[in-house]
Amino acid sequence: MFDLARTSKPSVIFIDEIDSMCGRRKEDENDSVRRIKTEFLVQMQGVGKDDTGYLVLGATNTPWELDPAIRRRFEKKIYISLPDKSGRAEMFKIHIGKQPHNLTPEDFETLAESTEGYSGSDIFGVVKEASMTPIRLCQKAKKFILTNDGFYEPTSISDPNGKLMDLMHVPHPEKVRPPMLDMDDLMSAISKMKKTVSAEDIKKQQDFTKEFGMEGN
Repeated sequence: MFDLARTSKPSVIFIDEIDSMCGRRKEDENDSVRRIKTEFLVQMQGVGKDDTGYLVLGATNTPWELDPAIRRRFEKKIYISLPDKSGRAEMFKIHIGKQPHNLTPEDFETLAESTEGYSGSDIFGVVKEASMTPIRLCQKAKKFILTNDGFYEPTSISDPNGKLMDLMHVPHPEKVRPPMLDMDDLMSAISKMKKTVSAEDIKKQQDFTKEFGMEGN
């Protein structure tokens, strides 16, 4: 990986969850694991190695678990805090993407206000859970209605315009169209998907940053 980065520079090496590979060394550590850590140290800043023209980025939720030698190899330790309100609203827009929805700008503001303390991963989970709701409605529907543009959409069992059939008996399965994602779907998902970052986790991150790092955005 490092050889490729050197021959293809300028380049960036990004290692996610770097603590899983470069945690603190222990006396009873497996030899192969110890060799990997040693080689990583040599490659990052070893004698006779060209360390110009490429950047090594590592990401971790537990920087205090890193081996001190590994930590020293990274010149900057940057703490990225949880997304603020505007960041959360933008994340909802990004994760919903092109999925059909009827959300207004005000709805995205409400979603952001309702997810204080949520991480980017948490918001992704919320959107993923909510996005399944229209699919589940199709799977459970006992009636479908044929729209003017030729699509079958699930409808209430009490809808007089609906035709009695389940998903398996829709005449043209490729013409099934799930309902649009709406605010109720997302708020229901938020009630189920709680934030995963505790106040204790945040304090440990902040304490580490005060001692070794710097704030980031």
